[in-house]
Amino acid sequence: MVPENPSVTHAAPPLAQISERLRLGDFDQVHERIKRVHGCACPVRLSGELRAVDAVTGDSRPVWSSKGEPGGGLWVPCGNRRATICPACADTYQGDTFQLIRSGLVGGKTVPDRVREHPRVFATFTAPSFGAVHRGPAKDGKTRVCHPRRSGTSCARYHRADDPLIGAPLDPDAYDYARQVMWNNHAGELWRRFTVYLRRHLAAAVGMTQAEFNAAVRVSYAKVAEFQARGVVHFHAVIRLDSMRKDGIICPPPTWVSVAHLDAAVASAAAAVLVTTDPVPGLLPALFLRWGIQLDTHAITTDAFTAGSLTEEAVAAYIAKYATKSTTDTGALDRRIRSLDDLDRIGVTAHQRRIIEACWTLADVLDLEERKLREWAHMLGFRGHFSTKSRRYSTTLGALRQVRRDYRAHQARQTGTDDLLGDLDDDGATTLIVGTFAFAGQGYDHSVDAWMAANHHRGRIENRQIAREESAA
Repeated sequence: MVPENPSVTHAAPPLAQISERLRLGDFDQVHERIKRVHGCACPVRLSGELRAVDAVTGDSRPVWSSKGEPGGGLWVPCGNRRATICPACADTYQGDTFQLIRSGLVGGKTVPDRVREHPRVFATFTAPSFGAVHRGPAKDGKTRVCHPRRSGTSCARYHRADDPLIGAPLDPDAYDYARQVMWNNHAGELWRRFTVYLRRHLAAAVGMTQAEFNAAVRVSYAKVAEFQARGVVHFHAVIRLDSMRKDGIICPPPTWVSVAHLDAAVASAAAAVLVTTDPVPGLLPALFLRWGIQLDTHAITTDAFTAGSLTEEAVAAYIAKYATKSTTDTGALDRRIRSLDDLDRIGVTAHQRRIIEACWTLADVLDLEERKLREWAHMLGFRGHFSTKSRRYSTTLGALRQVRRDYRAHQARQTGTDDLLGDLDDDGATTLIVGTFAFAGQGYDHSVDAWMAANHHRGRIENRQIAREESAA
């Protein structure tokens, strides 16, 4: 059983359900499993066994089996990055993203500390307008008149931040849903072309050919995607200049290229990007897709008081915050849509429905089959990754996860709490551990177990916050 939305497990279940759960007899064992998956809202259950194989003789013996284990075998965290599906795994993903972004700005995790001397820019790339939409409060949090006009469609209301109308079109019938869907669908290509153009514009800014510039300077980046209230994606990116070295070592770039060059080149390259699409007779004209005019760039510095700049910690925290966001705040579109009839069940807004219906309509066009708009309708047409980075920006999420796995395995062996390999001699040179596992299910069989998992996750967050406050005191 996979919960549709883990947040509903915050309220304590009725006493009768708790009593029923206690009578099942494996309460303590399941509670221990919940702690080991760190409060995962929908852990994956695996059935199978581990065998120890002697690398010299080939003899094998059983080490562990899921037969008779409480909770349906081995549990592993689901690893979902969306907070609306699993707050616990999303919290881990957010922390890993923070470390990944931060290490590329200040060093650590195999990145040298001198990376702080490199030209670095934080940029936000937005989409163009597809029609007037209801506006929320300004950046300072103050409410404002939505759309005052003397003629045409207008709105004189002051929308609070939680108003569901924010992002919805003033005139849905005049809103260009098809072009918005196609823009979302091509956003990844817009970014790819931007990275190509950025190198060209940097080379021109310093009076070099692109080949000469690429031989001396490497452009590294990390970015995350975020959906605006109007249902269109935009990107937050850290862009850094390095010296190009064949050994891959991260070093400062030549002094003849500066953060001012980078800042100007980001703006000019973004303005130059253009993706064109072929017309669809009777449905779509040829489209000329560009970035929106609201490009926002800031130099990244180590000084919190430098005007117009951002600090490394602020940038890393800002990007990590968006790494676990869903297409919608409610999580209604966290899974693929199999039929338009699903929209009534999952509860989307009228605006989201029309975007999804536009994806569905365009998907039927033979010339657009390769865009896979139906498969990506739950992402409002966007088919890219939410979090990406260039190869040399910093460490990888996989490396961070492996360090965590190794640490926890070592900790379990040291404390004698390794149920899987606790009785095995530590002789890695001659013994191989071979596992055979199969998917046995996902989620919790009882609502009380899901409630305990949610409580455990919240307790971990509270303990972490207390530890931070105590260390800062």
